[in-house]
Amino acid sequence: MKASFIDLAAQQNRIRSRIDANIKKVLDHGQYIMGPEVAEAEKKLAEFAGVAHCLTCASGTDALLMALMAYDVEPGDAIFTTPFTFMATAEVVSLLGATPFFVDIDPRTFNMDPAKLPAAIAKAETEGFTPRGIIPVDLFGLPADLDAVTKIAKAHGLFVLDDACQGFGGEYKGKRLGGIGDVCATSFFPAKPLGVYGDGGALFTNDAELAAKMRSIRIHGMGPDKYDNVRIGINGRFDTLQAAILLPKLEIFPEELELRQKAADAYTALLKDAVQLQLVPSGYKSAWAQFSIVSPKKGAIISALNAAGIPTAVYYPIPLHLQQAYQYLGGRAGDFPVCEGIAKSIFAVPMHPYLEGDLIGEIASLILKAARA
Repeated sequence: MKASFIDLAAQQNRIRSRIDANIKKVLDHGQYIMGPEVAEAEKKLAEFAGVAHCLTCASGTDALLMALMAYDVEPGDAIFTTPFTFMATAEVVSLLGATPFFVDIDPRTFNMDPAKLPAAIAKAETEGFTPRGIIPVDLFGLPADLDAVTKIAKAHGLFVLDDACQGFGGEYKGKRLGGIGDVCATSFFPAKPLGVYGDGGALFTNDAELAAKMRSIRIHGMGPDKYDNVRIGINGRFDTLQAAILLPKLEIFPEELELRQKAADAYTALLKDAVQLQLVPSGYKSAWAQFSIVSPKKGAIISALNAAGIPTAVYYPIPLHLQQAYQYLGGRAGDFPVCEGIAKSIFAVPMHPYLEGDLIGEIASLILKAARA
């Protein structure tokens, strides 16, 4: 049995001629930095997300960092996020000298549990920090509980930066991610639901002033005069070649989201009674960046799959508060029991738009046999 965890080759076979033509255009006009394809991609991404402003950037990490810089996050500030995410979510907070305060997750959705936010905010205030913002993460493609997070944020005067680096394409109560919260960040890393052939990212907002500030930060804090910078910024530009690659991928993205949903539905129908799956609440649509499974038989299942040539992955084996980089915060085992429990028993199986139904059935059969042994 042969399977790919993701299958970029199958996608490329569909759109290779369009990608080649777009790359040739860039080579012909020679505008490799901030060329016309970048502006075109930003326009089409904003239209897709239903927001007023989109600005592309060099990576999802830069997108998160630029948003925090635009809010002037600094030492002494507290930013609230989940410990069950990729390092970048909290890393950008630390890079600015601010402090990440972690909030445990919901055991069913694996996303931040909003009910635990008020206690984290109170803890930060007690310790002398200034609460500034919340970064909910749309884990594995599933939107966070954004209404609940936003309600708490407004009550405390905090901004909401939606980390949709895995979730772009997902929907929350009829709205695509991008226009919910004050600002939304995404990633175009190749393995994402909408990825390029290198690094890339984007920011979405309906706030014109915030968008202008982030555009300035993206190019070294540039002002109206190119050589009179008005703030500290970064080199966060999106390559024109990557924008040229993104454009044909965006054209087929809605169809690919449907195919991901079809694959997820097939997995769910076969596995729901034997293992725990990520709950997709009513009114939510996941982008299905990953299809993750929780089982006390994790080790046996992974061994059975790998022996049959089925690749697996674990997102994430070590919560952020237990990683070496964050030991300075004093985190200990037991601080976030839900997150820690899920991390011990979670793993992911192949998920991409070109996953055949027969292969899903074979994968599910192996999982069921190992889970019930």
